Amino acid sequence: MTGDVVRMGRGRVFPAKARSFVTELALMLTLFAVYKAGRVLIDQNVGAAMANALHIWDLERALFLPDESALQRWVLEWEPAAFLANLYYVGVHFPGTALLLVWLFVRHRDAYRRVRTELVLLTAAGMVVHMAFPLAPPRLAGFGTVDTMLAVGPSAYPAAADGIANQYAAMPSLHVGWALLVAVAVVRTARGRWRWVVAAHAPVTVLVVVVTANHYWLDGLVAAALLLGAIAATNGLARLRAPARPAATPARIARPARDGGVPSAA
Repeated sequence: MTGDVVRMGRGRVFPAKARSFVTELALMLTLFAVYKAGRVLIDQNVGAAMANALHIWDLERALFLPDESALQRWVLEWEPAAFLANLYYVGVHFPGTALLLVWLFVRHRDAYRRVRTELVLLTAAGMVVHMAFPLAPPRLAGFGTVDTMLAVGPSAYPAAADGIANQYAAMPSLHVGWALLVAVAVVRTARGRWRWVVAAHAPVTVLVVVVTANHYWLDGLVAAALLLGAIAATNGLARLRAPARPAATPARIARPARDGGVPSAA
């Protein structure tokens, strides 16, 4: 059992599993903090964000994607829809991802390491796109959508009026990216029908980010592309880290015996 504990100062013993959990928890909390801080620190280039919003809107219409404002009007005909969508947007994004990581860490450690790497790569790539392509969400771009968070609440941007939160980083939607990662990880790891219930978190999130006018369809599609890249990069890193297989020893072929003797090996 010596490998299961780590001896601390003054004879105290700290279980290795607990130390590993604390280390991973600190890593994930740091990732979440960097994600939140990064969105705040990114320069809010409002002019570029508004211009890019117009480009995205025109591109979506050229691609025959559904009109976000029309979908929002249809969904909001049911009065509680706005509040429920806001609540899902605000309340499920971080907790849902955190629950996935805890479940994987406790029950599927190898899968946890893989998903952790995919999450870090996806989030880092998303932050780069935020910086390179500022984008105003539909609720701020004047496309006929309602800011449901401002109208009904709860809001994900309570400090927006003070300039503390950056609302011009709609591309990509990391709400969608993280939700897709949750779905992929659960379907890839779990067994049983319940995993498909959890996987429904991804399409529900896509609907929620559009209905709340926080994102365009293309924000979600770009997030999906970044996730595919993160998965591919993680697989590549795993292959690089895998120990090289020893070269196979050539099989020795027995030669026919001569004059009734014992067969010889080549």
